[in-house]
Amino acid sequence: MEGAEARTSAKVATTDVLRFTRAVRWCHRATAVLMALCVGTALCLYVPGLAQLAGRRALMVTVHEWSGLLLPAPLLLGLASRALRADLRLLNRFGPHDRRWLRRARRARRPYPPLGEDWGRDAGKFNAGQKVFAAWIAGAVLVMAGTGLLMWFTGLTPLVWRTSATFVHDWLALAVGAVLAAHVGMAMAHPEARRAMRTGRADRAWARREHALWEPAQEDGHEHSRRGE
Repeated sequence: MEGAEARTSAKVATTDVLRFTRAVRWCHRATAVLMALCVGTALCLYVPGLAQLAGRRALMVTVHEWSGLLLPAPLLLGLASRALRADLRLLNRFGPHDRRWLRRARRARRPYPPLGEDWGRDAGKFNAGQKVFAAWIAGAVLVMAGTGLLMWFTGLTPLVWRTSATFVHDWLALAVGAVLAAHVGMAMAHPEARRAMRTGRADRAWARREHALWEPAQEDGHEHSRRGE
């Protein structure tokens, strides 16, 4: 029995690569929970049918405000992890291969390669689409937090500021909802990517096909890649 377990572990070690450490996965999950609370309570506040179903508007407002205020907390706490800081550096770095990836996406008129289509030769650990999403959502969260604070503390600013903040907050919330729905749709279409975020490990053949410029280091949990990735 022990021999069979050892063979199974050895097989996993040779066919899988470490993609995300535990700290990175927990940061992603905590951020997803807070974002879901923000979106869910916003829907309960602005959609009449859901507002009637949920009731307790004051509670929805409180949960929405505090979940939005705490949204940056998982990332800030996660900065204690060296692996997460390394991933952030990769997400913040664009190279010629990323520009090629985006050109192919524009020509194909779709934001992400479908299953079986090889765009991996222009992707490091994160492809250009993932980098654009990360940058956009980070900027959107900052703007949402700023405008939300102006709406929360009404005595701090003139009425025209609060009116403008409400306009920006509401319309940007719609855009965030659409982008998050697309993000979830992409995850549902790529089960191996979901497994990597759920368990931390990904199939080596998938990694070579979808992220050919990425060279994971299996033993110590710290990843590196070629060509500036």
